[in-house]
Amino acid sequence: MKAVVYEENGQIVLTDRPMPEILDERDAIVQVTLTTICSSDIHVKHGAVPRAVPGTILGHEFVGRVVETGSAVKKIKPGDRVAVNVETFCGECFFCKRGFVNNCTDEHGGWALGCRIDGGQAGYARIPFADNGLTVIPDNVTDEQALFNGDILSTGYWAAKIGEIRPADTVAVIGAGPTGLCTMLCARLYTPARIIAIDTDEYRLNLAKEKGLADITLVPGREDIEGKIRELTDGRGADTVFEVAGGKDTFQTAWKIARPNAVVVIVAMYEEVQTLPLPDMYGKNLVFKTGGVDGSYCQEIMDLTACGKLDAGFLITHRCRLDEIMEAYEVFENKKDHVIKYAVTP
Repeated sequence: MKAVVYEENGQIVLTDRPMPEILDERDAIVQVTLTTICSSDIHVKHGAVPRAVPGTILGHEFVGRVVETGSAVKKIKPGDRVAVNVETFCGECFFCKRGFVNNCTDEHGGWALGCRIDGGQAGYARIPFADNGLTVIPDNVTDEQALFNGDILSTGYWAAKIGEIRPADTVAVIGAGPTGLCTMLCARLYTPARIIAIDTDEYRLNLAKEKGLADITLVPGREDIEGKIRELTDGRGADTVFEVAGGKDTFQTAWKIARPNAVVVIVAMYEEVQTLPLPDMYGKNLVFKTGGVDGSYCQEIMDLTACGKLDAGFLITHRCRLDEIMEAYEVFENKKDHVIKYAVTP
């Protein structure tokens, strides 16, 4: 089968790889029907993910149809349409039992697919702990609507959940890329008074406003972000800030625009060390929440999608076949042609 493989720092290739096989009784084999490219794949490509293993098939955000299951798989059966969780997790360790599946202590726990074990930018993929890592797609949900269930929509849902948003709050989201847009989409579930989207890409900001995800949009460099947010909040600052950009100075912006006693959720994956300037923020009494997504809510997200409360299908701006994916990588990495997300068909 064709597959996108991370060969070494800076190099990925589309090549032939053998079909995956059941290696453990808890595995399932999924025929990939739709996959996509994530910014995390770009981080892997450039060596910014230390745990990434050269020779691994990329891709951790995909949907498909189950073709085979191991003898211990009980919830999933061949023929099921499924969305794949970005994380693999045993469900039995200390962290899994507390919902912190990103920290699963199994050797393949946490983000393994497309990083440490073969992922879904291919015709087929092996899914460890299939009962935990696969969510059945209802008949009334399309592959495109379900495509982001296990990764960026899970990230936005997790971020909004830990953000402690209360009705009538002011929420600021730094970064209107795919994950930032999903964070806004999920923050809406908590009925804030307004969501402020901050980004340098006006096309993405306009999309956020057009889709009802943001009430106010601000462009750094053109507007005084701190001053504007104080003006909008009677001088206080935002009640919850989501940092989803991972830019050179966006972490500093995040704490500066937060009101005293606010929650700042760090969703972004940084490529460089960030500084926490405690003397400068003394007295603000901020709560910082950080880390990788705990993909524990895939069924909730699927249920919300099925009843029309969540739909991230609008993020798909480009479509291609797997044999065209190298060109798609170039477009996605360089943010050409107003790309948000690709839908790639093997």
